[in-house]
Amino acid sequence: MSATIDTTLRSATISVLVENEAGVLARVIGLFSGRGYNIESLTVAPVDIAGNRSRINFVTSGTEMVIAQIKAQLDRLVPVYRVSDLSLIGPFIAREMALVKVLSANAPQRAVAKQVAIEAGARVEDETPDSFVFELTGSSESLDAFIEQMRPLGLQEVSRTGVAAMTRGTKVI
Repeated sequence: MSATIDTTLRSATISVLVENEAGVLARVIGLFSGRGYNIESLTVAPVDIAGNRSRINFVTSGTEMVIAQIKAQLDRLVPVYRVSDLSLIGPFIAREMALVKVLSANAPQRAVAKQVAIEAGARVEDETPDSFVFELTGSSESLDAFIEQMRPLGLQEVSRTGVAAMTRGTKVI
């Protein structure tokens, strides 16, 4: 009797607390690229007052076995303090910010773009007679939806931050 291998893919939002030193991010990225894993989103920033520790948040996908391998390999990297799969430890908040440039030369199209942005909760960060730059913060899915709404209204350029994530309630990584 042979064992079955689970080929079900899942998305994982993983937070890694690391020493804030040169080369750490390169080692993390190297772990992914060397094994053919994809990073769908990546953010990194110092998280303590002294600037000694940074938090790396990334979103990836794979089978349970692949995600377990990623976490185990990350945990072995020096100087990693902690690896947490937020997707498994309980409810978490994940947000991303996007800047979206829309070129709209005619007044009706400009009015529609501005109205869609207001309804989505976006702010106008820059406005010229022919363009807008909107800023929107939310889930990756809400940003995707907003960008799709802007596409027929003159979408020209998008810049996104990547996911920042944190557990809800009293749990910490």
